[in-house]
Amino acid sequence: MPEVNDMAPDFTLPRDGGAEVSLSQLRGKTVVLFFYPRDDTSGCTKESIGFSEAQDDFAAAGAVIYGISKDSVASHDKFVKKRALTVPLLSDETGTMCEDYGVWVEKKMYGKTYMGIERSTFVIDAEGKIAHVWRKVKVPGHVEAVLDAVKGMG
Repeated sequence: MPEVNDMAPDFTLPRDGGAEVSLSQLRGKTVVLFFYPRDDTSGCTKESIGFSEAQDDFAAAGAVIYGISKDSVASHDKFVKKRALTVPLLSDETGTMCEDYGVWVEKKMYGKTYMGIERSTFVIDAEGKIAHVWRKVKVPGHVEAVLDAVKGMG
């Protein structure tokens, strides 16, 4: 489970719209990765819209943002179109990246135990090191907290 000051695990994943994104290609930029459980669910929609609305503020602070879930590219494409999202969404259908970042965890709901993505956000600095980590994210106020952290880096 990567922590602050660790090198961020590299990845290459497909994104909505069909392109691929690799962390190694983003060196020199601050990268915000927010992991979320599922496309088009209440909390995930609010979080994705929040990051989309703040995308210009993140860009002004020198950061790029990517949302990640295990949903397919086709699901991401529908979610982006339906909610007019502007942040790119990466598809980790195999779950490898979720495992590498330690966000694929045992969860409990209504007395049942299952595996799922723990809502988490990582800020990676220009050298590829993890600068900030939020786990078990609560959506209200989260985008603002991440933006404040990114602004504080620069």
